[in-house]
Amino acid sequence: MTISVETFFLNSDAQGTLQAQIQQMIAEGILSGRFTKGEKLPSSRRLAAHLGVSRITVTLAYTELQANDYLTARDRSGFFVSDNAPEPPRFVPRHPRQDRIDWGRALGRRFTGGATPVKPQDWSSYRYPFIYGQADPKLFDHANWRHCALRALGQKDFLALTTDYYDQDDPKLIEFVARHTLPRRGILAEPDEILITMGAQNALWLTAQVLLTQRRTAVVEDPCYHALRDILTQSRCHLTAVPVDQDGLPPSALPEQADVIFTTPSHQCPTNATMPMTRRKALLKKARDMDALIVEDDYEFEMAFLASPSPSLKSLDRDGRVIYVGSFSKSIFPGLRLGYLVGPRPFIREARALRASVLRHPPGHMQRTAAYFLSLGHYDSLIRKMSQVYAGRREVMERALAQHGLSIAGRGVFGGSSIWMRAPGGVDMTEVNDRLRSHGVLIEPGAPFFHGDDPARNFYRLAYSSIPADRITVGVELIARELAGRA
Repeated sequence: MTISVETFFLNSDAQGTLQAQIQQMIAEGILSGRFTKGEKLPSSRRLAAHLGVSRITVTLAYTELQANDYLTARDRSGFFVSDNAPEPPRFVPRHPRQDRIDWGRALGRRFTGGATPVKPQDWSSYRYPFIYGQADPKLFDHANWRHCALRALGQKDFLALTTDYYDQDDPKLIEFVARHTLPRRGILAEPDEILITMGAQNALWLTAQVLLTQRRTAVVEDPCYHALRDILTQSRCHLTAVPVDQDGLPPSALPEQADVIFTTPSHQCPTNATMPMTRRKALLKKARDMDALIVEDDYEFEMAFLASPSPSLKSLDRDGRVIYVGSFSKSIFPGLRLGYLVGPRPFIREARALRASVLRHPPGHMQRTAAYFLSLGHYDSLIRKMSQVYAGRREVMERALAQHGLSIAGRGVFGGSSIWMRAPGGVDMTEVNDRLRSHGVLIEPGAPFFHGDDPARNFYRLAYSSIPADRITVGVELIARELAGRA
């Protein structure tokens, strides 16, 4: 890689000859770590023209740096940063910046301090990663995704790749969602009732921004998706957390008055409870009586490998009060960041306008690639493959959990990709997780999912989506040993 000539400039206040200044400029670039070993320097002719100096001045500077082993010359190729160049030292910058801004006063709002946990980026290097939401490279259909991506790069799809849709979306993706994805959940929607989002979390943020104010009340499940709670806290609305039971959110426990109810009826996050049909109808009736809206996050409905999923709340809604959130990111791969909102036209119109003011629309190439992947049947094949593998892994995990006497707090009635666990009272699973890492085991402590200043700390989540079946038993055994040592 050639270092850009624009990286170099002469300081009018610098001392010394032009040759010395150029030498110092390059040496400082190497010592600061900006220029790395093996990188090519601009040609002497080009750098001289850029700096407005003679070519011989640059050549002499390069030659002197070569003599000092900062640079090396390659025949007919030019000068490169030497493999023997000094390593960048740890030193204080020559001109340290003095920040004179009082950021405590300058910040109008704060978005840090939420409960969202930090997951290790190198999770795949752990031998026993019971970590949720990551793509398993052994399951993902690389070949067909690559084929669809290349097709979306073709001349035929040039407009889909390059067009600024402003506040609109790829019509092919919208058509597939409307004609294929939503009908499977019993939902009928027109294109102007659908909005593509940057994943489910972005859909929830848009929804909260459009529906909630400081005077309105939102209801969340407890425990719940921690990012949702952060979103609602940032919206400054009144927030009521309702404890869930074995069937999910109980309508009888809702407050007397609420404006928006957020729920995950298919697979409650994180307990995996599935809301039965009678409760779904009761929740709709309760919302009608309160004149409240319901935001249904249809979390993991695709992972129903034990039985067919229950109808969505949106499919049972006759009042237009349910806003539906779906996502392709969890089932295809999380980095895809594609989800969708389905709701009445007035709501979608405002959500569309808000999205346009923030990011206009998700990248056209990603939308068109996903549209091809879905419409050519690759998505359905991927879901079938994942379901079969997950079913086998879950069976292995349940046997291992039973063998070691670990307590299951919740499991998906229809499937899912994780199991919600409970450790003995008084055990802090955050501390346990820290110790398990030294044994190559990753788990998810449950505290971030709970509402309040003193969350339950003895819960944890074990996902089987990212760990091979032949490693589950040993991984569970290591968890059991660590918990036994704290008994």
